[in-house]
Amino acid sequence: MVASHDVVDLTVRRMNFGFNEAPTSDKYFADGSMVFSHLVAILSAIFPPGEEIFVRSVRRYSDQLTDPDLRRRVAGFIGQEKTHGRQHRELNEQLTAMGYPTAWFEYLLESTERLEKFLDKQYPDPDRLPRLRHLFLGFTVAAEHFTAVWAENILKRPAVQAMMYDQEIRNLLNWHALEELEHKSVAFDVYRAIGVPESTRIRWMRFAQNCGIPILVLFTWLSIATTDVEGRRQPLRILKETVQMLRNPMWKGFYSDMRPFTRRDFHPDQIDTAELVARWQRELFGAEGQLAGHLK
Repeated sequence: MVASHDVVDLTVRRMNFGFNEAPTSDKYFADGSMVFSHLVAILSAIFPPGEEIFVRSVRRYSDQLTDPDLRRRVAGFIGQEKTHGRQHRELNEQLTAMGYPTAWFEYLLESTERLEKFLDKQYPDPDRLPRLRHLFLGFTVAAEHFTAVWAENILKRPAVQAMMYDQEIRNLLNWHALEELEHKSVAFDVYRAIGVPESTRIRWMRFAQNCGIPILVLFTWLSIATTDVEGRRQPLRILKETVQMLRNPMWKGFYSDMRPFTRRDFHPDQIDTAELVARWQRELFGAEGQLAGHLK
């Protein structure tokens, strides 16, 4: 059953996690694992430019949307994604100071921004170069589902919560995960409204399903090899922790949870996360919520 979403406005929460005021003293902040900590650092590094890709791919078509509810949800989606990028950039500065190569990974992904800005300036009509622009939108839709599956695992599994030794990093990930579930269907609904062929998003999802985690593992090893002297001296530890990371609860059921996306009749709201979202909205932002004091 598809949950109702079109009358719900997305809340854009301005946050302050204070990474600059209270930096973590534990370099391996994720379950004491070198591999898992480097992975989380890489995810944080790619979020800011990644969120900007999502924003551009959706905002490009905002003037073509006739449904006022969808236009409102798009505005909320853009606000939430931009706020995620700002907060992760603050964390990335701390991670860089701790020795993680977050700046390098962020710079590499920003190459798409330079390409898109050139194309948008040269061809401002979004109906020009439709295949390329539909490709970016299809990527956004698939990546949003990938992120929503990841977010659901973070919020519904206490074992994942316990792995984040640093309180503020855990707070950031919980807030980010909650909002990913709140807006998980927005890009998909824009995709459908524009009339992009279903085959584009399905091909992207198959790529993410089969290659997403292997690419992240490869980037994690590259991060350790280039910046972590202790890691280079302990290859057996790296292999052991890689296996442990792939078995940890954050990835449990990951492939099976992404599989429905490849159906042509799929919609993100067929995966009912309403109760999980409501519970975490109360836990994080209720009257005595864990993050009520983090709101600006």
